Amino acid sequence: MAAGNIVQGALFTVMVVRALMLRDPTFENELAQQIGRSPRFFQNAPVVLDLRGVENFVEADEFETVRDKLHALTLTLVGVQNAQPAQLEAANAAGLASFAPTSGGGQSRIAPAAPAAAKTRLVSEPVRSGTQIYARGSDLVVTASVSPGAELVADGNIHVYGVLRGRALAGANGDAAARIFCTRLEAELISIAGRYLVSEQLPAGVQSAPVQVALVDDQLTITRN
Repeated sequence: MAAGNIVQGALFTVMVVRALMLRDPTFENELAQQIGRSPRFFQNAPVVLDLRGVENFVEADEFETVRDKLHALTLTLVGVQNAQPAQLEAANAAGLASFAPTSGGGQSRIAPAAPAAAKTRLVSEPVRSGTQIYARGSDLVVTASVSPGAELVADGNIHVYGVLRGRALAGANGDAAARIFCTRLEAELISIAGRYLVSEQLPAGVQSAPVQVALVDDQLTITRN
């Protein structure tokens, strides 16, 4: 069997935790509180440790300590980014993968993708649970509803002319000017350029309403249309 038939590309959402934040004694408590608000979303969620600006983490057991801390919070450490050679060697010894650096400084990230010539990707069928649609280098327009457990990802804007019940991640390649528009917001998660909100964090006044979501002063802002 040809390798191309068994090895395929895929796109996944991950959390990025900065190693510098681990030095803050309040960080673990704040993270635990956030997980407590949305336990289903964070259950066994993959985490990448960002080593930018740190000089330690040159021994495998340092990564094991972080792995144990995150595991206690129901998170799973899977890799590192922005690692120096000695850090990368230690991370590999601890069984961790190496990820390309991400743009921006948020918590949720998607692997960057090269832009394509298409300006808009149009989906006219309902997006069922378990389906992921990625508009590489373009906007994504969905003229039907999005089921719970489905995921929309676009390097540009996302438009949903129906109920948005799944996840919507706009500006996946770091475009902070991207927006999300939908005629009825019931999302499990919304994200722009890595900044995200889960369903429990959505203001009551925008639930089940037509809205647009923008990134303003590094914070997600939701306004009714």
